[in-house]
Amino acid sequence: GGNILKALVWQVTDNPHKGVLFASRVGQFFGWGGIIYGVLPILLYGSFNGIWFALIGLFLLQNAGMSAQSAMVQDQLDGLTAEDAVIPNSPIVFADLSLREFANEYIIGKDQWRKFLVTDEAGQLLGVVIVEDLKTVPTSNWPVTPVRALMKPVKTLKTVQSDHSLLEVVKIMEKEQLDQLPVVSDNGVLMGILDTASIRSILEERKKAIQGKR
Repeated sequence: GGNILKALVWQVTDNPHKGVLFASRVGQFFGWGGIIYGVLPILLYGSFNGIWFALIGLFLLQNAGMSAQSAMVQDQLDGLTAEDAVIPNSPIVFADLSLREFANEYIIGKDQWRKFLVTDEAGQLLGVVIVEDLKTVPTSNWPVTPVRALMKPVKTLKTVQSDHSLLEVVKIMEKEQLDQLPVVSDNGVLMGILDTASIRSILEERKKAIQGKR
Protein backbone atom coordinates (compact mmCIF):
# COMPACT_ATOMS: atom_id res chain seq x y z
CA GLY A 1 0.00 0.00 0.00
CA GLY A 2 2.81 2.38 0.87
CA ASN A 3 4.48 2.00 -2.53
CA ILE A 4 1.20 2.65 -4.37
CA LEU A 5 0.59 5.74 -2.25
CA LYS A 6 4.12 7.00 -2.95
CA ALA A 7 3.63 6.46 -6.68
CA LEU A 8 0.32 8.35 -6.68
CA VAL A 9 1.72 11.35 -4.82
CA TRP A 10 4.81 11.29 -7.08
CA GLN A 11 2.53 11.37 -10.15
CA VAL A 12 0.52 14.31 -8.78
CA THR A 13 3.42 16.39 -7.40
CA ASP A 14 6.16 15.26 -9.83
CA ASN A 15 8.39 14.88 -6.74
CA PRO A 16 9.39 11.34 -5.63
CA HIS A 17 10.56 12.55 -2.22
CA LYS A 18 7.20 14.13 -1.45
CA GLY A 19 5.64 10.78 -2.27
CA VAL A 20 7.85 9.06 0.30
CA LEU A 21 7.19 11.83 2.83
CA PHE A 22 3.41 11.66 2.38
CA ALA A 23 3.39 7.86 2.63
CA SER A 24 5.53 8.12 5.76
CA ARG A 25 3.07 10.56 7.33
CA VAL A 26 0.23 8.14 6.59
CA GLY A 27 2.33 5.35 8.12
CA GLN A 28 2.81 7.45 11.25
CA PHE A 29 -0.95 8.02 11.42
CA PHE A 30 -1.66 4.28 11.30
CA GLY A 31 1.19 3.66 13.73
CA TRP A 32 -0.32 5.97 16.31
CA GLY A 33 -3.72 4.41 15.60
CA GLY A 34 -2.36 0.95 16.35
CA ILE A 35 -0.70 2.12 19.55
CA ILE A 36 -3.89 3.80 20.79
CA TYR A 37 -6.01 0.79 19.79
CA GLY A 38 -3.67 -1.51 21.70
CA VAL A 39 -3.11 0.65 24.79
CA LEU A 40 -6.69 1.82 25.44
CA PRO A 41 -7.99 -1.65 26.47
CA ILE A 42 -5.11 -1.92 28.94
CA LEU A 43 -5.91 1.46 30.49
CA LEU A 44 -9.70 1.02 30.48
CA TYR A 45 -10.20 -2.68 31.19
CA GLY A 46 -6.82 -4.07 32.14
CA SER A 47 -6.99 -6.27 29.04
CA PHE A 48 -3.81 -7.07 27.10
CA ASN A 49 -5.65 -8.48 24.07
CA GLY A 50 -4.61 -5.50 21.95
CA ILE A 51 -0.92 -5.51 22.88
CA TRP A 52 0.05 -6.81 19.44
CA PHE A 53 -1.67 -3.84 17.82
CA ALA A 54 0.39 -1.54 20.03
CA LEU A 55 3.64 -3.30 19.10
CA ILE A 56 2.81 -3.26 15.39
CA GLY A 57 1.84 0.40 15.69
CA LEU A 58 5.15 1.19 17.37
CA PHE A 59 7.03 -0.62 14.60
CA LEU A 60 5.12 1.33 11.92
CA LEU A 61 5.72 4.61 13.73
CA GLN A 62 9.49 4.08 14.00
CA ASN A 63 9.90 3.05 10.37
CA ALA A 64 7.63 5.80 9.07
CA GLY A 65 9.56 8.38 11.09
CA MET A 66 12.89 7.27 9.62
CA SER A 67 11.44 7.24 6.10
CA ALA A 68 10.04 10.74 6.58
CA GLN A 69 13.39 12.10 7.77
CA SER A 70 15.20 10.43 4.88
CA ALA A 71 12.70 11.85 2.37
CA MET A 72 13.04 15.36 3.80
CA VAL A 73 16.84 15.23 3.56
CA GLN A 74 16.72 13.87 0.01
CA ASP A 75 14.24 16.56 -1.02
CA GLN A 76 16.56 19.27 0.35
CA LEU A 77 19.60 17.74 -1.37
CA ASP A 78 17.72 17.56 -4.66
CA GLY A 79 17.06 21.30 -4.46
CA LEU A 80 20.75 22.12 -4.07
CA THR A 81 23.71 21.85 -6.45
CA ALA A 82 27.34 20.82 -6.04
CA GLU A 83 28.32 24.49 -6.27
CA ASP A 84 26.23 25.25 -3.16
CA ALA A 85 28.41 22.91 -1.09
CA VAL A 86 31.83 24.04 -2.37
CA ILE A 87 34.15 24.84 0.55
CA PRO A 88 35.16 28.53 0.63
CA ASN A 89 38.88 28.99 0.02
CA SER A 90 39.24 25.41 -1.16
CA PRO A 91 42.82 24.02 -1.31
CA ILE A 92 43.72 25.01 -4.87
CA VAL A 93 47.17 26.13 -5.97
CA PHE A 94 48.64 27.30 -9.30
CA ALA A 95 51.08 24.83 -10.89
CA ASP A 96 53.75 27.44 -11.69
CA LEU A 97 53.85 28.89 -8.19
CA SER A 98 57.25 28.35 -6.56
CA LEU A 99 57.44 26.06 -3.55
CA ARG A 100 58.59 29.05 -1.48
CA GLU A 101 55.48 31.04 -2.45
CA PHE A 102 53.34 27.96 -1.89
CA ALA A 103 54.74 27.47 1.61
CA ASN A 104 54.46 31.14 2.55
CA GLU A 105 50.95 31.69 1.21
CA TYR A 106 49.24 28.35 1.87
CA ILE A 107 51.10 26.33 4.49
CA ILE A 108 53.00 28.30 7.14
CA GLY A 109 50.68 29.03 10.05
CA LYS A 110 47.83 27.16 8.37
CA ASP A 111 47.10 23.55 9.27
CA GLN A 112 43.71 23.00 7.63
CA TRP A 113 44.89 21.32 4.44
CA ARG A 114 47.63 18.75 3.88
CA LYS A 115 46.79 18.14 0.21
CA PHE A 116 46.13 20.70 -2.54
CA LEU A 117 44.61 20.45 -6.01
CA VAL A 118 46.87 21.90 -8.71
CA THR A 119 45.60 23.85 -11.71
CA ASP A 120 47.11 25.42 -14.83
CA GLU A 121 46.75 29.11 -15.70
CA ALA A 122 43.33 28.41 -17.25
CA GLY A 123 42.05 26.85 -14.03
CA GLN A 124 42.03 23.29 -15.40
CA LEU A 125 42.78 20.55 -12.89
CA LEU A 126 46.23 19.00 -13.41
CA GLY A 127 46.98 17.02 -10.29
CA VAL A 128 47.54 16.96 -6.55
CA VAL A 129 50.42 18.13 -4.38
CA ILE A 130 50.91 16.77 -0.86
CA VAL A 131 52.38 19.14 1.73
CA GLU A 132 54.52 16.38 3.21
CA ASP A 133 56.35 16.04 -0.11
CA LEU A 134 57.97 19.46 0.32
CA LYS A 135 60.41 17.75 2.67
CA THR A 136 61.90 15.95 -0.33
CA VAL A 137 63.19 19.25 -1.76
CA PRO A 138 65.94 21.27 0.02
CA THR A 139 64.51 24.59 1.23
CA SER A 140 67.31 26.38 -0.64
CA ASN A 141 65.72 25.12 -3.87
CA TRP A 142 62.15 26.13 -3.01
CA PRO A 143 62.35 29.57 -4.69
CA VAL A 144 63.27 28.02 -8.05
CA THR A 145 61.16 24.86 -7.89
CA PRO A 146 57.55 25.08 -9.14
CA VAL A 147 54.66 23.23 -7.51
CA ARG A 148 54.24 21.16 -10.67
CA ALA A 149 57.61 19.51 -9.93
CA LEU A 150 56.05 17.81 -6.87
CA MET A 151 52.62 17.39 -8.40
CA LYS A 152 51.11 13.94 -8.86
CA PRO A 153 49.06 13.88 -12.09
CA VAL A 154 45.46 12.77 -11.64
CA LYS A 155 44.12 11.72 -15.01
CA THR A 156 41.41 9.57 -13.44
CA LEU A 157 40.41 11.82 -10.53
CA LYS A 158 36.62 11.87 -10.18
CA THR A 159 35.01 15.31 -10.53
CA VAL A 160 31.43 16.59 -10.60
CA GLN A 161 29.82 19.42 -12.54
CA SER A 162 28.92 22.49 -10.50
CA ASP A 163 25.25 22.31 -11.54
CA HIS A 164 24.95 18.65 -10.55
CA SER A 165 22.19 17.88 -8.05
CA LEU A 166 23.65 17.52 -4.56
CA LEU A 167 21.52 14.41 -4.10
CA GLU A 168 23.26 12.78 -7.06
CA VAL A 169 26.63 13.92 -5.70
CA VAL A 170 25.91 12.20 -2.38
CA LYS A 171 24.92 9.02 -4.22
CA ILE A 172 28.21 9.10 -6.17
CA MET A 173 30.20 9.61 -2.96
CA GLU A 174 28.41 6.71 -1.26
CA LYS A 175 28.79 4.40 -4.26
CA GLU A 176 32.49 5.12 -4.76
CA GLN A 177 33.24 5.57 -1.03
CA LEU A 178 34.62 9.10 -1.41
CA ASP A 179 34.80 11.67 1.37
CA GLN A 180 35.35 14.64 -0.96
CA LEU A 181 35.01 15.60 -4.63
CA PRO A 182 36.45 18.38 -6.83
CA VAL A 183 33.76 20.56 -8.42
CA VAL A 184 34.25 21.93 -11.94
CA SER A 185 32.27 24.39 -14.07
CA ASP A 186 30.85 23.64 -17.52
CA ASN A 187 34.14 24.61 -19.18
CA GLY A 188 36.20 22.45 -16.82
CA VAL A 189 37.49 25.23 -14.56
CA LEU A 190 38.06 23.97 -11.03
CA MET A 191 35.76 25.78 -8.59
CA GLY A 192 36.80 24.01 -5.40
CA ILE A 193 36.01 20.89 -3.45
CA LEU A 194 33.07 19.67 -1.43
CA ASP A 195 33.09 17.07 1.31
CA THR A 196 30.67 15.41 3.71
CA ALA A 197 31.19 18.19 6.26
CA SER A 198 30.33 20.95 3.76
CA ILE A 199 27.21 19.05 2.69
CA ARG A 200 26.10 18.72 6.32
CA SER A 201 26.82 22.42 6.80
CA ILE A 202 24.65 23.51 3.87
CA LEU A 203 21.82 21.28 5.10
CA GLU A 204 22.08 22.84 8.58
CA GLU A 205 21.95 26.31 7.04
CA ARG A 206 18.88 25.33 5.02
CA LYS A 207 17.24 23.87 8.15
CA LYS A 208 17.85 27.06 10.16
CA ALA A 209 16.54 29.20 7.31
CA ILE A 210 13.33 27.15 7.15
CA GLN A 211 12.88 27.29 10.92
CA GLY A 212 13.48 31.05 10.87
CA LYS A 213 10.53 31.54 8.50
CA ARG A 214 8.13 29.76 10.83
